[in-house]
Amino acid sequence: MRLILAALAALLTTLSPTLAAPGCPVTPGTTARVTVGDTGRSVLLHVPVSATREPLPLVFALHGSGGDGSAILAQSKLEMTSDLHGFIVAAPDAGIPVESGFVWNIPGVPTVTGKVPGPGDADDVAFLKTAIDWLAAQGCANPARVYATGLSGGGRMTSWLGCVASDRFAAIAPVVGLRAGNPLARDKARPDPATCMPKRPMPVIAFAGDADGTNPVQGGGAGYWQYTMEAAEARWAALNGCNTGPLRRDLAANLYERLHTQCRAGAEVAAWITRGAGHVWTADNDAMWRFFERYRR
Repeated sequence: MRLILAALAALLTTLSPTLAAPGCPVTPGTTARVTVGDTGRSVLLHVPVSATREPLPLVFALHGSGGDGSAILAQSKLEMTSDLHGFIVAAPDAGIPVESGFVWNIPGVPTVTGKVPGPGDADDVAFLKTAIDWLAAQGCANPARVYATGLSGGGRMTSWLGCVASDRFAAIAPVVGLRAGNPLARDKARPDPATCMPKRPMPVIAFAGDADGTNPVQGGGAGYWQYTMEAAEARWAALNGCNTGPLRRDLAANLYERLHTQCRAGAEVAAWITRGAGHVWTADNDAMWRFFERYRR
């Protein structure tokens, strides 16, 4: 009888559907909206088709200003990359409503409406940290393997997470949005060192197009932008203690890289610039994941 029961239990285990992890609320290979604990806020969560019961790496995908979580999933195609490489994607809505979408709260920096977030606005950094803890508690996510990427305003928010939440994120990948703190008040062509002081080296891979007129790699633009992308790269390289770079090389006819290496904790700073590309998702998702995969918190 005992042998029969054991065989039955083994059969049921074989036939039962694979879950991302005990309690993870999304079926592998699908995307669903889930409420994060008692925050009253939610994320669109995609669990890869190959998910097992082990906690998986987690990539936050942050939408552009005026967008939402569904928009960034459509623009980035990260759900397909998730299924290919086996990580979870979380696409939240930002905390400040604007028209039909949302904008991120980066303290001291005006949103696209021109308004500087105030004390009554939602704290997006606190929410994202809570989301990490909640997804880890559900058994979905490995808290040592959490990464962030984002488009435009979401790229600037991703950069901000590198500045203020380096203890929670293992690497970041801003897309048309790399910053290294606010523009310096007395010289807007430089980042203000006091506004970006990560606790640990932060690996960075950034993507942009050299024909971007909204967040121009050459600098200028809106008040939240101003200094060049190369100045942002140099600042991250200094924060990470990189000793070599920028090394420049062509990766394709329309693509080149600037790379800082020999950094503390191996935290490289890379920038991939697409010639002729504008204010769009310029990221190579597979290259982004290969970069992320190298780092643990």
